[in-house]
Amino acid sequence: MRYVIGIDAGGTKTVCLLADEEGHVLAQARASGANLQAVGELEVEKVLHAVMADAVGDRAIWPQAICLGIAGVDREDDSAIVRSIMRRIGYNARILVVNDALVALVAGAGSEPGIVLIAGTGSIAYGRNAQGRAARAGGWGYVLGDEGSGYWLGRRALRAVVRQSDERGAPTLLTGKLLQHFGISKPQDLVQVVYYRNLRPPAIAALATHVNQAAVEGDRVARDILAEAADELVGVARSVMTRLGVAQDPFACVLAGGIFQAVPSLSEDVTRRLLELAPRCSVTRLATEPATGAVRLALDELHGGAMIPVYL
Repeated sequence: MRYVIGIDAGGTKTVCLLADEEGHVLAQARASGANLQAVGELEVEKVLHAVMADAVGDRAIWPQAICLGIAGVDREDDSAIVRSIMRRIGYNARILVVNDALVALVAGAGSEPGIVLIAGTGSIAYGRNAQGRAARAGGWGYVLGDEGSGYWLGRRALRAVVRQSDERGAPTLLTGKLLQHFGISKPQDLVQVVYYRNLRPPAIAALATHVNQAAVEGDRVARDILAEAADELVGVARSVMTRLGVAQDPFACVLAGGIFQAVPSLSEDVTRRLLELAPRCSVTRLATEPATGAVRLALDELHGGAMIPVYL
């Protein structure tokens, strides 16, 4: 019996699955996020080493193929860094390094044409057509982009609070919710929280749940933030649809990432608008771990080589 490992490394968490050559998952391990741009090479190496060791445990087996889905690694320099990490870790296996969006797409749509729209700590749209060509939009990281993501929502919430404090913005329930979240008494204390505590993107992304709750309670500012998030997410999906030429075709459109679960109204709004853009598409929420897509790709690599879509 041969074995494979599939890994989905996101901004908030990393999931590793150990499976046999028939695709049966034997073990699962979890750790913190391993986004290369957000946490750096050494932290990624630490996380990957830990989850693979935990998944294999004390079993007397060795994986023959490993697929890692990590944000940004379809850029050549980042892919080289991840491969260097794997050499240092020492697994003597066939290594496949792909973008985490492809892993999520495979988990939700298999080998069929489709688009995945991810809103987690970051955001990205990625798709492939029937000709095996791929396109992506977004995924630029929290400084350059990630519009509609958890980080983006959290940052917009923080800005809404300080704008209210300056009397530059409308009153919002977000002020009370964020002050309570951080255990502080006034907006001015956010300076110490945000800058001196060096909040990482996942910690800011966690504030998205407060945007959702404020919107549910009727807060206009929170609702406007969510409406703009929907605009941004649909915009990156539209870009991919247009370049792939699939808007009039039947295809799977997969919504993935924790924000679609944490903010149900955003999922509903995005779904409605995607169906307006592409009436023949089928929009679903990813119901399984994206790492199952990495397992599938690792199995393909084991059995002769995975077919990775080529960018337009």
